[in-house]
Amino acid sequence: MSAELPAFPFRPVRMTDEERRGKRAALLLAAVRMFNERGFHATSLDDVAASLGVTKPVIYHYLGNKDQVLFECVRIGLYELQVAAEQARCSPGTGLDRLRAFLRRYGAIIMDHFGRCVARTGDEQLSAEARARFRALKREIDDALRAMIAEAAADGSATVPDVRTAAFAFAGALNWTARWHRPEGEAGASDVAAAIVDILCAGITPRAA
Repeated sequence: MSAELPAFPFRPVRMTDEERRGKRAALLLAAVRMFNERGFHATSLDDVAASLGVTKPVIYHYLGNKDQVLFECVRIGLYELQVAAEQARCSPGTGLDRLRAFLRRYGAIIMDHFGRCVARTGDEQLSAEARARFRALKREIDDALRAMIAEAAADGSATVPDVRTAAFAFAGALNWTARWHRPEGEAGASDVAAAIVDILCAGITPRAA
């Protein structure tokens, strides 16, 4: 889970790069939480600014307009998924082991703030330029998932009649958790992701003769 909102003090002194990054991170976290809770169209930058006791021009200064804020939120979530894919590709074991590791991390990310925003954001909510970049980044994640499924099939650790269909099934099941999982519930994101992935992977695990 992401950390709680950090303090957001503004002082009339020159800030360090670390302080700027901290203030930018605080704004993004406040924004992504509101986008997820209220929806993009129902959230204004005034709402985000008020939640931190700052003004809307502060958001423009650190992040840009509302479209840019949304794109940065989904970009962070997609970057987290890219890192997860790279880590899984470098992990030991069979192709199915690596696929399972990626899917578990994928699920946990999708249930966190920025990953949840990725799953809940439709292309139509972004400008034409941001939409193209969003689709390109999502395509990279999809390609990584399909490659891992294909590798598991190739080394015999999984039985996959159709890689494309399997990828849609896995991503669809995990993305839907962004709609129903509640962070404040008893089941943590990692545990929920692991349980779902075990069910999904059971469907492609070769049966003993």
